[in-house]
Amino acid sequence: MPLYVIERKFADQLDLSADDVRAIDAVNADEGVSWLFSFITADKLRTYCLYEAPSPDAIMEAARRANVPADEIVEVSKFVPAEVLNSA
Repeated sequence: MPLYVIERKFADQLDLSADDVRAIDAVNADEGVSWLFSFITADKLRTYCLYEAPSPDAIMEAARRANVPADEIVEVSKFVPAEVLNSA
């Protein structure tokens, strides 16, 4: 499944409860979207999230339904964790 990095410009407002996370996960599952990992910038103004998804449209629809921004979506071609590179 394709991988995408999503930039969200709302990190300073990020305060999600466990219920919020469960609701977002349910919407993502409905759209075939899977969150893998997130980073928050040092200035706490943006997040960068790695997702698996069938398409950018699926990510946009999940974001719309969950009422969270998806300001930029970029398809990435390969994900190799540092520990894999260091063990080779």
